[in-house]
Amino acid sequence: MALGNLLKKLKIKKETYDNYAVSLDIGTEFVKAVIFAVEDGKAVVKGYGMYRQRLSDMSGGVVTDIHGVIKNCEKALEIAAKQATILPYQCIIGIAGELVKGTTTMIRYTRSNAKESITLAELKNIIGHVQKKAFERARKTLAWETGHREIDVRLVNAAIVDVKIDGYKVTNPLGFQGKEVEVGIFNAFAPIVHLGALQTVAEELDLDLLSIAAEPYAVARAVSEEESVEFSAIFMDIGGGTSDVAVVRAGGIEGTKMFALGGRAFTKRIASRLNIPFSKAEELKLNYSAGNLPEAKAEKVKEALATDVAVWLEGIQLTLEDFTNIDLLPSRILLCGGGTALPEIVEALKTAEWSKNLPFARRPTVSFLEPKDVARVYDETGQLKEPRDVTPLALANVAIDLVGKEGMMDSVTSKILDSLRS
Repeated sequence: MALGNLLKKLKIKKETYDNYAVSLDIGTEFVKAVIFAVEDGKAVVKGYGMYRQRLSDMSGGVVTDIHGVIKNCEKALEIAAKQATILPYQCIIGIAGELVKGTTTMIRYTRSNAKESITLAELKNIIGHVQKKAFERARKTLAWETGHREIDVRLVNAAIVDVKIDGYKVTNPLGFQGKEVEVGIFNAFAPIVHLGALQTVAEELDLDLLSIAAEPYAVARAVSEEESVEFSAIFMDIGGGTSDVAVVRAGGIEGTKMFALGGRAFTKRIASRLNIPFSKAEELKLNYSAGNLPEAKAEKVKEALATDVAVWLEGIQLTLEDFTNIDLLPSRILLCGGGTALPEIVEALKTAEWSKNLPFARRPTVSFLEPKDVARVYDETGQLKEPRDVTPLALANVAIDLVGKEGMMDSVTSKILDSLRS
């Protein structure tokens, strides 16, 4: 159903809503649609819709049936639009999956004239060098992981996350003088096949795609945005098909990584061990997470989950070991996503064993992110209250500065320069 047909069905008047947009969190288990208005530099949520995906629609955070996903997006949009009485034409979509790679690349150089102020042209030249280096690194990594030498990747997100001039940290280097300059730029890349599927979804829905954002990047940026420049944490977003990890250190995103193990795997294990249908196992898992099962049945679910939770924890260990550029990991873990509702997840992370061989200064603390923790986003509906709702709100945060602009057509350099804190 195209945007125009949905407007007719809902009897919503077609107007130009330049300050409105939709954030679409197309997850393995659910599509979540948030309709919001940008007012005074903030996103105000006007409508929220959620619709369950079929098992065949998504796998590991990646679209496997485009037309099935489009139908689910239509349903979620319809629910949100009924509440908001508005259906915008602009949207931002989140992307996940273990082939989405995000790293921060550092470049250091000595300026020939320390007394000259850093200009925009000089900064653009630095960005160009970093982008070439980061692109080749992403291609090589994905080629090695997939076994395809010619895998085509595209930039998803880019932002300047760290700038030092003669060892002094600044938030915007323009106009400063100095000899030694160090710039860190975060880049997230994804295979074009995955990006193309999401672009097709937006086109079929007649939505103007402002941006496709790596979900762990969006969450980390949205929560750390209003904290001090010394803010450090490990973000873990556990969804239906993937577990997404982002490391933020001293206010800058060091990198994002994902692996294909989430809530759906836990449900499949319960279904297999207890010999019940997937739908029944999902219901059982949700009741178990809420503490609504009799003790005997809860114990059976707990036993069924033990092996997969252990494998998941090993995945977290291996993922954090991949951050080889970090001497010391932040000792604060922040959780979001529907998969975090399982009590075993928090219990596993609070044990000492898994983290003892990782570079933590002390045993990490574990806490949950809530929708209220997302900066510059306010929920007028009162419906978004759970850790699973953090990601669509974080996507709305990323879109605040894009609404009403060309979005996907902006140059890479412009997007990176826009990331500088004013």
